[in-house]
Amino acid sequence: MENSAQRRLERVSRHLLSPIEVNNGLSQVLIKGGHGKHEEEGDPVVIGGMVLDIHATPSLPLNPRTTTPGKVHYVLGGVARNIAECMSKLGTKPYMISALGNDMAGKLLLEPWNSASLSTEGIMKHQDIKTPVICNIFDTEGELAAAVASVEAVEKFLTSSWIQQSKKNIFSAPVMMVDANLSLPALEASCQLAAESNTPVWFEPVSVAKSRRIVSVAKYVTFASPNEDELIAMANALSHENMFRHIERDSNSRCSVESLFQFLKPAILVLLEKGIKIVAVTLGADGVFLCSRGPNVVRFSLDRTKKYGFSGQLYDKVVSSCPSSRFSGALQIELLLSVQV
Repeated sequence: MENSAQRRLERVSRHLLSPIEVNNGLSQVLIKGGHGKHEEEGDPVVIGGMVLDIHATPSLPLNPRTTTPGKVHYVLGGVARNIAECMSKLGTKPYMISALGNDMAGKLLLEPWNSASLSTEGIMKHQDIKTPVICNIFDTEGELAAAVASVEAVEKFLTSSWIQQSKKNIFSAPVMMVDANLSLPALEASCQLAAESNTPVWFEPVSVAKSRRIVSVAKYVTFASPNEDELIAMANALSHENMFRHIERDSNSRCSVESLFQFLKPAILVLLEKGIKIVAVTLGADGVFLCSRGPNVVRFSLDRTKKYGFSGQLYDKVVSSCPSSRFSGALQIELLLSVQV
């Protein structure tokens, strides 16, 4: 995990070193959690799916109507679960709100939570719940050949009434992350609870289809982290038009980061104009576009940021890999990690 994080930070720093034109209407921001809350008041809240992924990879070409030798792996997944796990590895104790069954898959997903002494109070556990499972079958080249998803439990059992029981945790949280696996009523209820206590909301789109659920909660969202395709889908849904198109690229041609930003900028602006404060467009190996709306580019010093808990560990990693002196141009963006007290 450390090597992967190191590579991503290096890629981000390299793309920030390339000068590009400063764009009116988009500026950097200092990400702060809690809107004046103290760090000891509560833990981050993560709401969404916990999923067991089954990966089956054959050793020989697949043949229908018979078994094929190969390897089968269990992988703990679910967007919200993955984010919560990363938070815990950075030193914090996220409060997870989800739903699992008392079956084998549910026990496998709960095991890391128990071993890390993380709270499971927000995780509904019931014998009537079939734990979300996705079975992926790959071909010999590693490409997905078929998949079956059984994930109805997230929408059926992760209800607004269950989320309401964790109201105290949401009220005291420095940030609440929701993934778009939630049903619309549950998504809206979560965001309304956060709004009552000025808890910042992070919306993770999950997929192109589910990213469109942003429409009903955009006014509550502080952060959104779509990839390119999810960004286009969200912008089309929020504008109630189909005016944005996906960029056409093949494996033999890569557009520059500058060109990609100019292509995506109109869609980014739609999200910002609908009230989302910060849009982080994830670009895989190319890094991330961190965008906010404002009249000026505001510069902050990394040396003045507060550093504690999991933010401190991430801060140290960023500073050692990407010192502030290396950031120039690129919308005058600096990578900032801070929590307001």
